[in-house]
Amino acid sequence: MKVQVNEQTYDVESSGDTPLLWVIRDELGLTGTKYGCGLAQCGACSVLIDGQVVRSCVTPLDSVFDRKITTIEAIEADDVGKKVVAAWINHQVPQCGYCQSGQVMAATALLKEVPKPTEEDIAAVMVNLCRCGTYNAIKAAVRDVAGLEVRAL
Repeated sequence: MKVQVNEQTYDVESSGDTPLLWVIRDELGLTGTKYGCGLAQCGACSVLIDGQVVRSCVTPLDSVFDRKITTIEAIEADDVGKKVVAAWINHQVPQCGYCQSGQVMAATALLKEVPKPTEEDIAAVMVNLCRCGTYNAIKAAVRDVAGLEVRAL
């Protein structure tokens, strides 16, 4: 089966029911996308498929045939993704960093779809779990990229 990841086409050997996460990590060697819960709850495995944030741990390989997959390794090739990464650094969002690739993917998808999100938009989309509790810094970084007032933490 062929998959398109980060603007490259790959031949992969996994069966169609293999979760996309394992193809990305094990077959393609792109380890920025993390395994968290395996139940699509935490968001550490988030990638973009045709620009939409998707939990790759529960996405079967055969459902992404002919679709454009973007992982954290290529997010800075996108203008919005590059701004999100810069804001993450500026606001010193990561602590342990484990969830942050998924957080960046979710923020990028949001800001590409809604360049000036409301507080409700941000709250509805930025639902990935962060054990370090960097939620205020995440929100500040998203607001910064959107050109909204960044409130003191």
